[in-house]
Parts: sequence; C-alpha cells; structure tokens
Amino acid sequence: MFGFVLRRVGVAIPTILVIITIAFFMMRAAPGGPFDLERPMPEETRQILLANYGMDQPLWRQYLDYMGDLARGDLGPSLKLRDKQVNEIIAEGFPVSATIGLFSMLLAITLGSFLGSVAALRQNTAGDFSVMTFAMVGISIPPFVMGPILALVFGLYLGLVPTGGLDPRYGMTPDRLILPIITLALPQIAIIARLMRASMIEVIRSNYIRTARAKGLSAHAVIFRHALRSAVLPLVSYLGPASAAVISGSLVIERVFQLPGIGKHFVDAALQRDYTVVMGVVIIYATLIIVLNLLADLLYGVLNPKVKYE
Repeated sequence: MFGFVLRRVGVAIPTILVIITIAFFMMRAAPGGPFDLERPMPEETRQILLANYGMDQPLWRQYLDYMGDLARGDLGPSLKLRDKQVNEIIAEGFPVSATIGLFSMLLAITLGSFLGSVAALRQNTAGDFSVMTFAMVGISIPPFVMGPILALVFGLYLGLVPTGGLDPRYGMTPDRLILPIITLALPQIAIIARLMRASMIEVIRSNYIRTARAKGLSAHAVIFRHALRSAVLPLVSYLGPASAAVISGSLVIERVFQLPGIGKHFVDAALQRDYTVVMGVVIIYATLIIVLNLLADLLYGVLNPKVKYE
C-alpha cells in the first residue's frame, strides 16, 4: 500500500502543477484586470501599482516569480483587499468551508445510504417509488436554485432559521449553517440513494446472501453483517467524485447564503480579477480533491479484501 500511495503522490504533484499553470495563464488571458475601474485612474498611478505587484514584467517572468513564492508557501498578497495576504484570507475562510463540506458529506452519506437501503428492501412498493421520486427531484434541481427556495420558505415565510450570513457575536452557529448544509447535501443524497439502491438489490440477490438465509440467520444479521458491507463498495468508489462535487458546489452556496468561506472569496476575486486569491483557492481545492480521491481509494481497499495495492 505504501508504494501505491507514493505512486499516487508522484502523479498528484505534476497534476497540481498543470492545474496551477493553466489557471495562471487563463486568468491573465481573461478580459479586464484588477486595476480596471469604472473611473479610469491616471496612467502613472496604474504603472506604479503594476510595478508594486510585479505585473509590469513579462508574463513568463511573472509565472516564474509566482512559482518561486509558491514553493516557499507564500500565495502572495491580495490585489484588491488592502494589506491582506492570500494565506490569511484562506486561513480565515477555510473553517467555514470545511464545516459546511464535512457536514454535507456526512448528511449525504448517512441519509442517502439509509434511503437507498430502504428502497432496495422495499423494491417496487410505495416506499421505493417515493425514494426514487425524491432522488429524481434532488438530482434535477441544482443547489443554486434550491438554496434560495429553502431560504425563502424556511427563512422568510416560516422564520425558522436565518437566511444567511454569520453572526459576528456567535460565529458558526447551527441555525445559520443548516440551510447551506442541506442545500449542498441534497443532490448527493439523491445520487447516493440511487447508487445504494442498485447495489443493495444486486447484493441481496447474490448466492452468498441466499446461503446465509438458508442457514437460518435473521434478516437483521443478513443485512447488517453481510449485505451492507458489500453494498457500500460502489458508494465508497463514488466518495471521490462526491467530494469534488461538494467542494465545487460550496463556491456557489457560500455566495448564496453570504457565508465568509473561501468559496465566497473565490467568486468575489474572480469577478474583481484578484488573480492571487483565485490562484490560492484553486490550489487549495485541487489539492483537497486529489487527497480525498486518494483516501477514497484506500478506504475501498480496506473494505474490499480482493483489492491488492502493489
């Protein structure tokens, strides 16, 4: 397994470098710039700003300077937020993004697995059809549509929870995070429920499950001791893509609910052409996705003895 991890890390490093390179040059190729204002500034002032941030150099030189700073762990200063380093912005916003992402994944895995198992054990009944209908709705409606709907219903009409933002006096309280977490988790709950249903149906029809039942084991023992472990294997394989979907979805959800996570900073920075902040968030998210995919592969090997890492 150690050799497998080393090989994956060896592939991950050039992958991240390619992502950084593509993002760097794509940001510079986009129209506009960080110092383009509605009211044009004097050209002399503009040139001074460009020189202060090293943006008066050729593009290849800017790239090499950025990679040199990145090798030292320095993501550079923000081009729009005065006296703010990108490292500070990410350190402030990451706890919010991590909390939302972690609880969204836990909710999606727990509820999606439960619903999928119930649908499989009650195949072609009203319960099965209800779960699949919910799954279709959850997949069809994107989070940026579902988020405002939930905020409108539960926040404004019913007044059960705040509609967005964090209270600076109390920070990340559950009442202010529950809607973003549910919004982010709903599509994944739907997908996981469908995966779990299909996998559980296949497992409970297998020969070893019939043998377990023939030996007189209770339905509870057959499901929880034998069927469930095999049924979750496709779900474990999906954890990597699911984590990527949750991470990318949080970019929009944090903006919708006005949460000070790094996703909101990313959207604001992209609109304002704050190159260094965009690059910092891209690097963090790309690294997270690669690491989470690796962890999902390792977990699959732990649950499935047939998998051998050489």
